[in-house]
Amino acid sequence: MQQASKNYSFASRFLPRDKRPYVEALYALMRVGDDRVDVSHSGFASPLAAIEDWERTYWSAFEMGTSPDPVMRAYLDTALRFDIPPDTMAAYFRAMKEDLVVRQFPTFADLWHYMEGSAIPVGRAMTHILGTRPPYQVHHALPAADSLAVAMQLSNFWRDIWQDWNEMGRIYIPLEDMERFGYTPDDLAQRRINRAWRDLLEFEISRTEAYYRQARPGVAMLASGRWGVMTGLEVYRAILPAIRRNGYDVFRHRAGTSRMDKMLLMLKAGWHVLVSKPLPLRRES
Repeated sequence: MQQASKNYSFASRFLPRDKRPYVEALYALMRVGDDRVDVSHSGFASPLAAIEDWERTYWSAFEMGTSPDPVMRAYLDTALRFDIPPDTMAAYFRAMKEDLVVRQFPTFADLWHYMEGSAIPVGRAMTHILGTRPPYQVHHALPAADSLAVAMQLSNFWRDIWQDWNEMGRIYIPLEDMERFGYTPDDLAQRRINRAWRDLLEFEISRTEAYYRQARPGVAMLASGRWGVMTGLEVYRAILPAIRRNGYDVFRHRAGTSRMDKMLLMLKAGWHVLVSKPLPLRRES
């Protein structure tokens, strides 16, 4: 989480100054939700009670048109200003509740369902905030936004495999993939690096890279913030080759990027923004 925050903080510097308060309002909404799950600090009887209270605060804000909570009030202003549908964040609250009980994902479809709440709402809200340039409308850019949100979260999952298992007993690698490559949860617990593990992790990395490729054309559709979004794409994508360079050892080596790496990726992102073109707009019937 700390490393993800560092990556976000770096990329957000390249967003338009006038949009940053609204992006901060979006991330504050989710950060407060995450913080409330920590019962020792939230004052609620259980993590579930904390999440449900935040969810009620959310829907109440849209019903009343205001909120006594400053974080929720800032997000409400953002949502109304940029026409972010209230339902956009509904799946986020569902995913937070799943976090309390789900420790494994049988299939990639199950993992995708989880990311529909944990990642995709952020990408969609960001698309509304940054807007699209003619002739594109927001709905044209949403599929690419979904791909980018998923790719970024998958990159974090693969980087943090050991931390998630060691601290929470959670495996984000779909069990169907582990079975396919002949790698077991017990192998994971033993931090076993063998041919099966390398092939398994390479499969997940390659799939994630495909989502980054799907996301690139969508960045060119944005009306503002293209450099910041592309920088985020490059910084998070760089986690994947770092895992390869570490010999797929996510147990003893944390894949990351140095400040110099990030600066070079920022320049690379700027070049991509200059040369990238959005996909041709298909005529809608």
